[in-house]
Amino acid sequence: MAAQYPLVVFHGDVGTGKTVTAESVANRLVREDPHADDSILFKLSTRVRGSGKVGEMGTLINQAFHEVKKSAGERRRAILIIDEGDSLAAKRSQEHSHHEDKVAVNTLIQNIDDLAKFNGRVLVILCTNRLSVLDPAILRRAAIKEEFTRPSEDERCELFIQDLGDLRFSKKEIADLVQATGTSKNRDVTWTYSDIRLRLYPAALAKAFPDSKLRIEHLLESAKEIEPSPIIEDLE
Repeated sequence: MAAQYPLVVFHGDVGTGKTVTAESVANRLVREDPHADDSILFKLSTRVRGSGKVGEMGTLINQAFHEVKKSAGERRRAILIIDEGDSLAAKRSQEHSHHEDKVAVNTLIQNIDDLAKFNGRVLVILCTNRLSVLDPAILRRAAIKEEFTRPSEDERCELFIQDLGDLRFSKKEIADLVQATGTSKNRDVTWTYSDIRLRLYPAALAKAFPDSKLRIEHLLESAKEIEPSPIIEDLE
C-alpha cells in the first residue's frame, strides 16, 4: 500500500454496508498497529461543504486533513473515512459543477497526494453510492475499488441465523424470512442489510413489545408492511 496512493473506494447501492465495513477495516488496522493506543479514526461527512461561502469548502477539507496528519505524527496510524464521497469528489468536467466544487476536488486530490509521504500509515476510505460521478483523478488514485451489493438469499439467510440464532427459529421459518425479504410479484428489488437491521427488526420488536417475546410472525408481518429501499441508479 505504501507504494500506492493511500486511497480505497467503497462503492455500491445504499444500505449495503460500505461505511460500516470501512469502520471495521479501520478498527482492524488500528488493533494490528503496535501504537494502536495512539491511533485515531476520523470521519468526513457532507458537513464539510460548509455554508456556501467562497473558499469555505476547500478550507474545511484542508483543516480536516491537517488534523489527520497531525494525529499521525511520525509513527502513529490514522484512518480517514469520507462518507457520501460523491458530494465532495464529483467530476470537475460536469457542466453544472460549481467553482467551489472544483476547488474542493482539487484540494482533496492535493491532500491525498500529500499523504503518500506517510508510507501507508495514513489511509483514506471514500464511500459512495455513485462511482460514475467521481472525478477521474480520484478514481486513478484508488489503490482498491470495492463494490458492495445487496445481500443474496444465502447472505440474508446467514444474517438471520447470526442475528436471530438465540430465538431458535426453525430452518423453514428462516427460509420464509429470506423469501419475505427478497423479490416478489409486486417488487423487483431485495432488501438491503440496513433495511433488515434498522427497519425490519425494530418494527417487529414494536409488534412484540410489551406483551410477548419476538416471534417469527412479528417479523413476517413487518416484512409485508415495509418496502425495501429503492435502488440508487449509478448514472451520470
